[in-house]
Amino acid sequence: MGGRWKSWEDGKGAPTALAGRSWARGGCRGQEGLLLGGLGRGPCSDSDPICFLLPRVEEVPLEVLRQRESKWLDMLNSWDKWMAKRHKKIRLRCQKGIPPSLRGRAWQYLSGGKVKLQQNPGKFDELDLSPGDPKWLDVIERDLHRQFPFHEMFVSRGGHGQQDLFRVLKAYTLYRPEEGYCQAQAPVAAVLLMHMPAEQAFWCLVQICEKYLPGYYSEKLEAIQLDGEILFSLLHKVSPVAYKHLSKQKIDPILYMTEWFMCAFSRTLPWSSVLRVWDMFFCEGVKILFRVGLVLLKHSLGSSEKLKACQGQYETMERLRSLNPKIMQETFLVQEVIELPVTERQIEREHLIQLRKWKDTRGELQYQSPPRLHGAKAISEAEPAPQKALEPSPSIRLPPGTQLPAAGPKSRQQKQAEKEHQKALKAQAKQQRGQQQPPPQQQAPPALGEGPGPAAAAQAPGPSTELAPLAAPGAEGADAKDSPHHSKESLTSQESEDTYL
Repeated sequence: MGGRWKSWEDGKGAPTALAGRSWARGGCRGQEGLLLGGLGRGPCSDSDPICFLLPRVEEVPLEVLRQRESKWLDMLNSWDKWMAKRHKKIRLRCQKGIPPSLRGRAWQYLSGGKVKLQQNPGKFDELDLSPGDPKWLDVIERDLHRQFPFHEMFVSRGGHGQQDLFRVLKAYTLYRPEEGYCQAQAPVAAVLLMHMPAEQAFWCLVQICEKYLPGYYSEKLEAIQLDGEILFSLLHKVSPVAYKHLSKQKIDPILYMTEWFMCAFSRTLPWSSVLRVWDMFFCEGVKILFRVGLVLLKHSLGSSEKLKACQGQYETMERLRSLNPKIMQETFLVQEVIELPVTERQIEREHLIQLRKWKDTRGELQYQSPPRLHGAKAISEAEPAPQKALEPSPSIRLPPGTQLPAAGPKSRQQKQAEKEHQKALKAQAKQQRGQQQPPPQQQAPPALGEGPGPAAAAQAPGPSTELAPLAAPGAEGADAKDSPHHSKESLTSQESEDTYL
C-alpha cells in the first residue's frame, strides 16, 4: 500500500530491509520474451555470464504435451466430479505441469475464481466503471511500468497490458476498501493477466488474497510476519545447519522471505520455475510456498562448506539475494519441493504456536483475517459450484409439426369429448377381449351302458400320445363324482381295448 512498502524502488521500505534492492530491477530476457526472475541484480546483458547459467525451459515432447492436453480437457469438462472423487490425480497432474494452452483456464478452476465469477456476474464491470479512490490510483499508476518490463504485454506505457493491470488493481481497492492496494499485488496480478482476461484475473486475485494468502496484503502485514516465524521454525527441522546460522547472525525471516511469499516467487525464480510453482500452489495451497522457501534456504545455507563464504550478516543476505541458478532450475526445484515432507497439519500446528507467542509478546492481532484454505480441494468444499436447476424432459415425443393443445383450463365440450373417447376405448378393449376367448364346446354325454364312440376312442390318449396335465389334488374327488365315465376303471378298460385292437 502507499504507506506500506514505501518506495520499494529506493530501498526505504521497512518491511523488506533489503536496502538498495530495486523493485523494478532484476532479471533478463528469456524464452518467449518473458522475464526470468529477479536475482537481486541489475538488468543483465547478453555478455553477463550469469545469463548463460540461467536454466532453460524444460522441453516436453510434443506427443506428451498433446496427451496431457487431452487429459486436462477431460478433467476440466467434468471438473466437479474429478475434484470430488479424484483429487489426488489432479494433484499429480499439477505436479507434472499444466499444459501452457490450458494453464489459465486450469488456474481459474483450481482457485475457485470461475465459481466467484459465476456468483458475481457483472460485478467486475461495475467496479471497472467506478472512479476509484484517488489515494490508490496514483500509487497504482507509478507501479505499472515496473511489472515485467521486458514482457510484450507491459513493455509500452499505456499499452493494453498496463491498462488491464490498472483496471484489476483499481477494482480490488474498491472490492476490499479496508485493504486497499499493496505493491506486492501488482506482480501477482501481472502473472495472471498473462494467462487470462482482466475479469478472470481479478477473481483469481481475489481468491489468492482471501483464500490462499489471507491477511498478507493488510496494512500491518501481520500475516506475513507470522508465516515468517512459521518458516523459520520449520527450517529447524528441515535444515538445522541453516537454522543455526541464521539464528547466530540474527537475521529475521522478514528480511528475506517477504518478497518470496507475497509475490509467490514471481520475482525470484526463473520463469519456467515460476509457472510450475504456481501450478502446484493453486492446487495444494500455501504449503508449496513454504516448501520452496525451505528448499532455497537448505541448498543455500545448509552445509558448512556453503557457509564458508557467509561469515557475516551482509554476506548471508547477499547469498539469499543472489541465489544459485542451479537450485532454481525447474526440474531440480520441483522434485525437491514434491519430496519435502511439509504438510498442512504441520503448518497449522506451527501457526497456533506462533500465534500464542505473538499474543504473549505483542497482544492481539489488529487485523483478523479469514481462515486460510489449503488448496483447491478445501476451496471447492467451502464454495461449491452452483448446481444447475433440473429441466423437465418430455416423456412423450410427438412427431415434428404436431401442434400442441393450448394451455389453460379445458372447456365443458372438451371434457365431455374426452369422457366419450375414454368410454369408446374401454368398449373397444372389452370387445377385443371377448373375441380372443372362444366359447367352450359342449358335447352330449353318451348314454349309460354305452362305451365311447369311435371319435371319442380316437381322441383318447394312447401310449404314444402326450398326456394332459394332471389335475390338482384337491379337485380329483370332484372330477370323479361329476364325470363317472372318466374313472380309473373306465380308463383301464379303454387302454385294454386299444391294446387288443
